Amino acid sequence: MSLARRLIAAGFSDLEKGERFLAARELEGLDQDTLFTGLQMAASPDTALQSLVRLIEKHPDLRTLAAADPETSEPLYRVLGASEALGEFLIRHPEHLDAFKVRASPEPLPADPAALRATLLQAVGADPRAARPVAAATGAEAYAALRTAYRRGVVDLAVKDLCAADPLDFLPAVGGELADLAGAAIEAALAVSRAEAADQYSVAEVADVGLAVIGMGKCGARELNYISDVDVIYVVDGGSLDDAQANTIGTALASGISRAISSVAREPGLWEVDANLRPEGKSGPLVRTLASHETYYARWAESWEFQALLKARTIAGDADLGRRYEDAVAPLIWSSASRDGFVESVQAMRRRVTEHIPPAEEQRQIKLGRGGLRDVEFTVQLLQLVHGRADETLRRRDTTSAIAALSAGGYIGRSDAAAFDNAYRYLRLLEHRIQLFQLRRTHLMPVAEPALRSLAKAVLGPFSNERPHPDALMAAWQKTKRSVRELHERIFYRPLLNTAAKLSSEDARLSPEAAQGRLAALGYRDPQGAMRHIEALTAGVSRRAALQRQLLPILLDWLAEGVDPDAGLLAFRRVSEALGTTHWYLGMLRDSNAAAERLCHMLSNSRLIADLLEVSPESVAWLGQDKDLVPVSFEAQWQEITSKMSRHADPESAMRLIRLIRRRETLRIAVADSAGLLDQDQVGAALADTDRAAVLGALRVAEGIVSANGPLKTAVLVVAMGRQGGREIGYGSDADVMYVHRALPGYSEEEAQEQASRIVAKISSLLTQPLKPAIMAERVLQMDADLRPEGKSGAMVRSLDSFAEYYRRWSLIWEAQALLRARPMAGDDGLARDFLQLIDPIRYPESVSEQDVREIRRIKARVESERLPRGADPARHLKLGRGGLSDVEWLVQLLQLQHAGKQPELRTTSTVPALEAAARAGLLTQDDADLLAQAWRLASRIRSANVIWNGKASDLLPSSRRDLEAVARWCGYEPGNAAALEEDYLRVSRRARAVFERVFYGQ
Repeated sequence: MSLARRLIAAGFSDLEKGERFLAARELEGLDQDTLFTGLQMAASPDTALQSLVRLIEKHPDLRTLAAADPETSEPLYRVLGASEALGEFLIRHPEHLDAFKVRASPEPLPADPAALRATLLQAVGADPRAARPVAAATGAEAYAALRTAYRRGVVDLAVKDLCAADPLDFLPAVGGELADLAGAAIEAALAVSRAEAADQYSVAEVADVGLAVIGMGKCGARELNYISDVDVIYVVDGGSLDDAQANTIGTALASGISRAISSVAREPGLWEVDANLRPEGKSGPLVRTLASHETYYARWAESWEFQALLKARTIAGDADLGRRYEDAVAPLIWSSASRDGFVESVQAMRRRVTEHIPPAEEQRQIKLGRGGLRDVEFTVQLLQLVHGRADETLRRRDTTSAIAALSAGGYIGRSDAAAFDNAYRYLRLLEHRIQLFQLRRTHLMPVAEPALRSLAKAVLGPFSNERPHPDALMAAWQKTKRSVRELHERIFYRPLLNTAAKLSSEDARLSPEAAQGRLAALGYRDPQGAMRHIEALTAGVSRRAALQRQLLPILLDWLAEGVDPDAGLLAFRRVSEALGTTHWYLGMLRDSNAAAERLCHMLSNSRLIADLLEVSPESVAWLGQDKDLVPVSFEAQWQEITSKMSRHADPESAMRLIRLIRRRETLRIAVADSAGLLDQDQVGAALADTDRAAVLGALRVAEGIVSANGPLKTAVLVVAMGRQGGREIGYGSDADVMYVHRALPGYSEEEAQEQASRIVAKISSLLTQPLKPAIMAERVLQMDADLRPEGKSGAMVRSLDSFAEYYRRWSLIWEAQALLRARPMAGDDGLARDFLQLIDPIRYPESVSEQDVREIRRIKARVESERLPRGADPARHLKLGRGGLSDVEWLVQLLQLQHAGKQPELRTTSTVPALEAAARAGLLTQDDADLLAQAWRLASRIRSANVIWNGKASDLLPSSRRDLEAVARWCGYEPGNAAALEEDYLRVSRRARAVFERVFYGQ
């Protein structure tokens, strides 16, 4: 066989470099067959060969080991092929090559923690038997000795890890030994720090200060990675010293630990010692007394801090002080599930699974993201916190032991626990092997094919001779991630369903109390009620019940992601009961994850949508196809209304159908909005079209009723005003209108006026009066005609000639301003054209007097002072508050009155297009226009979100955190960012107000 073919068979990636290194003089005389036998054991034979040549150059005696039989040389080749970094370490320190002079064991034993501690302490000249060891060496000499001894320990562990028959089985021992090594290194660093502190303080004072180092996170749990920050908390005891002096010396000792571990020195630093989990984080003191810790946790700690303490363990320093600390915090950990804020903290934990992942890394993350290590850890820790209060067997720090305890206690099914444990070990093994290669902190799957090929070999045990293709590795990884996501849902919810459905199952079932505790931890405020809904959905042997039992684990998880999972679950139950065994509904839930997830999120985030879907459950079918969520045009709605009116002559039946169409289309728009298929301008236009079709239908029905006993004597026009005229309404907006009529030929003005009044009165009542049976969940369309001439004191409807006379003789500037939003909505097209022709010179005058400008400003100031509700915060009122809708709209309308007569591009009834036109005309700077549009859009969006969230209109930015969270999500903010919405609105509206005052008042 040629050398190139042998290199390929051995797994080499760079054949040219491989041939060159094999020809190196350091390997002259070595049997090539023996070399290849050894190199084939290496995950990366390229790396193993290069490191071997460089090591023999430094230490020629290594040739003997390289040429030995496979059983003798296995540790050498496996370590050099799995870790370039450890090869570099041994090149720097060839005196530690004796680490390879061991017989590899398929079932290695972990190192004794006490022996590791002794080795590291002796490396810096400290006595391991001393109560508070002090190093003989200090400074760079001590740092190098400590770090070298630590890395020798890593080499010893890597030999055992890489030669173990089953890497997955040995994995927990690897994490434990790495944590023990880290603890030993910190113990030695503390000994060095004590010696160095004697330069600043007396030896007696330093000896009097006890310092316990509490390991947190993976180190505390004894499941550390090959390279990872070590999270710690420091507890100090001053003995006979006062607290101030003790804290000062304790801080010096803690700082010295970090210096010895990670400062720049000849031998590179090991890892960062991270104390940010301490009370008050970076803002708090580095060390505290035990009493200070207890005071902080009793008075100020947040829920997440107790959850972090789940892993707390004394790893170095004063062991007795550490035990007292552990005893003090244990009750706080296991009662945290009953504390205020626990659910919010859990939701924050969930978000940390996926947050802060750069898009370029999203598909490569092993730790973060769906199906990653953090997903497993979140699931296990939450179940421990929920059930560990009552069951002490669950109080385990490390993940694999916790999974076993949860299974033994019946909180997780046996098969699910085994699969979850295996998935976790596999992901950790990938992480270990990736980090071991260069001893760099990373959680990303490599992208280069040689690295993937080496990794695929590295995760196999020593008894496997295959070299899997990188595609096989990626397929196994993706399968594991999918399994973790599926197991997450099954582990959380399957025992709940078994309990609720009272199934005879060998799998896990929970007590009612445990089931309710689990639901409460996930955000269900009424866990008893939630269990009743689950029971109703899953009980029995019907196909529907069986399918719901299969689907509910993931559906409950999606519902729990919403702001109100209880309401979502109730609505889901009602929708499911209404649709019964409808084949398309069950099929959609089963076959369309996107539709089912969309349904759950809508039901738990929107009372309006939930209420409408409960009474129109057939509309759920839209969720499966985005094309079904495209808003129906006005023309299509009017065609449908006309068709139905032709088949239902009686007014009540006709109006029922018209109002049902409006309710249906409002729901369609809300669902499309929720799904992100419409922008804000499209929502406003679609809702306006829906209202227009309903009003036109009501006008035709009203005309039919009035003309039942005689002919029509007049043509009526409904003119939209305000936001309705601008086609920028929100959910539940009233319709601001004016009514115009014109007598038909042959009829007097008096006859026409009388009939027009009756038609107009009918329109409003037809749209709002209760029907029998009632139209459930309908938000009736209220017609508001207060903007008509003379306001509430004037006639409800006027003839076109009367409008002309009024505007000629008595019109005020505020009425011209109101006409800026006027748009024909329903009625006679010829009358609409003539009405627009009448009002255009009024609303778009050639000029506006200074007196009129002062009057507009006076009215605006009066509106602000008189119409703002008593006690309302002006900064939070979306309509009348500072920088709110009113400010933007009045500014735009003043500019239109002043300039639209000469600049036709300003002639629009909509606010944002008017702002854009004003900027193009140079009446506003582009920055000012953009800012005003941003403020207007955000206020409008929040107004709509208030209705969507709780079904009630409100002009206030919510102050309740829960309400604000729901509104923030509807406005496009990520979960947990309610405060960001609040800050954004207050900032943008404050800046918009400044622009308004400068432009509107000329300040």
